[in-house]
Amino acid sequence: MIRRAYLGAAWRLVSVTVGALLALAVTHAYAAEAFTLTSPGLADGGTLQSTHAASANNCGGGNVSPALQWRNAPAGTKSYAVTIFDPDGAKGLGIVHWVLYGIAPSVTALGAGAAPPSGSVAGTNRTGGQGYYGPCPPVGDVPHHYVVQVYALDLAPDALPAGLTRDALLAAMKDHVIAATSTVLRYGR
Repeated sequence: MIRRAYLGAAWRLVSVTVGALLALAVTHAYAAEAFTLTSPGLADGGTLQSTHAASANNCGGGNVSPALQWRNAPAGTKSYAVTIFDPDGAKGLGIVHWVLYGIAPSVTALGAGAAPPSGSVAGTNRTGGQGYYGPCPPVGDVPHHYVVQVYALDLAPDALPAGLTRDALLAAMKDHVIAATSTVLRYGR
C-alpha cells in the first residue's frame, strides 16, 4: 500500500516535470523564432561609418544605405515596409531618412547601397525626394539615433501608392501590421 502511494507520487512528479520541460521548450522555441532585424556588422546601438552619411551639405558621406537583414517573418506576411527615422534630428522633431515599402515577402535583406528590390515602392524622405538620404547631424551634436524599422504586412506589395511620407505610410499600414522589428544605429560628426 505504501509502495503504491510512492509510485503514484513519483508518476505525478514525473508528469509535472515533463510538463514543465515541454512548456519551457515551447517558450524557448517561440523566443528563438521572433521576428528580428540586424544590420550586418553592427550591433544594436552600433555606430554607422561615414560612408552612410549624406553626401550633400558638407556631410562627408557617400549616402550609402546600411545593409539590413531580417529573419523569422510571421505567417501571413504579404509584404514588408522599411523606415529609418532620426528622432533626435530637427531639434527633437525628427527627420525621415528612408521610406521603402511594397517589398515582396521573399526578400529578407537589403544590401548596403544596393538598389531597392524589384517591385518595391519608394516613399518620400526628409528632402521631399525618394530613396535613402544619409545622416547629417550638426557638427558637435551628441551622436543621433537612427531607428530602423521593418514591418511585416498583410498587404500585397502593390497595395499602396508611391511617394508616401512616413506619416502617411504609418496611417495606411494601420490594422495591417502583423509584426514589426527594429534596431537602432548611431552617427555623429
